[in-house]
Amino acid sequence: MKIAFIGLGNMGGGMAANLVKAGHEVHAFDLAEAALARAAEQGAKTFTDAGEAVVGADAVVSMLPNGKIVDSVYHASVFGKAPAGAILLDCSTIDVATARKVIGDAEKAGYEMVDAPVSGGIAAANGGTLTFMVGGTDSAFKRAEPILQAMGKAVIHAGGAGSGQAAKICNNMLLGIHMIGTCEAFAMAQKLGLDPQTFYDISSVSSGQNWSMTSYCPVPGVGPQSPADNGYQGGFATALMLKDLRLAMEAAETAGTKTPMGLRAKELYEEFEQGGNGGMDFSAIIKTL
Repeated sequence: MKIAFIGLGNMGGGMAANLVKAGHEVHAFDLAEAALARAAEQGAKTFTDAGEAVVGADAVVSMLPNGKIVDSVYHASVFGKAPAGAILLDCSTIDVATARKVIGDAEKAGYEMVDAPVSGGIAAANGGTLTFMVGGTDSAFKRAEPILQAMGKAVIHAGGAGSGQAAKICNNMLLGIHMIGTCEAFAMAQKLGLDPQTFYDISSVSSGQNWSMTSYCPVPGVGPQSPADNGYQGGFATALMLKDLRLAMEAAETAGTKTPMGLRAKELYEEFEQGGNGGMDFSAIIKTL
């Protein structure tokens, strides 16, 4: 299958490489020359114009920074330039309203399209073990599924257009909340005289167990390998967690739902980022406790 891939950043670069490994002909576009060079080394054919990259493509996959850029790229470089039969997959994390608008516009232009944001971070993008939360029609999902399976370990149909984004921001709001709670618990345990490993051994098999503890422990040397063991480098950047929490708060306001814990998590990550920590893994917030 000929697949155009737009956006080759920390996540998109690994995802595009896995499509090449799966045997697809990947036509890659990014504004950064270094990203294009890496894609070429992985076996992709590179383009300096997104509109040229999508010509003749069976599918178009995008991984872009925000909703405004997604809307602009699809209208300027995909609609009318990719073949009408192409399936479109936006894997960016953006607001629900924009996701639904772009999918609606795609359908008016004669395309099937899904929103398919991811969970898993850079390591999972490189390793092909992402989880995709997919919004779109049954028909669009069926066409998108095998493409997403080449880049992930789980592909889940969340519902209609925008449902993938809704699932992503709800999930990451919960992640932000329980990472802060996990950090608080470890910090308090240490101040009460408990050894971090001992506390982990107890809590990881008790009612306090959660993913942030057992799969992504914020304390160096405790639990499986995590960014904490690498000076909180790599993984899921604080700036990206904050982006998702802001999207969650926007969605909560639109939906008229109360999210006091989500709001507080956003505020704490805003303070952490303002301290110059936006590039550090989000688990590094333990440093503030």
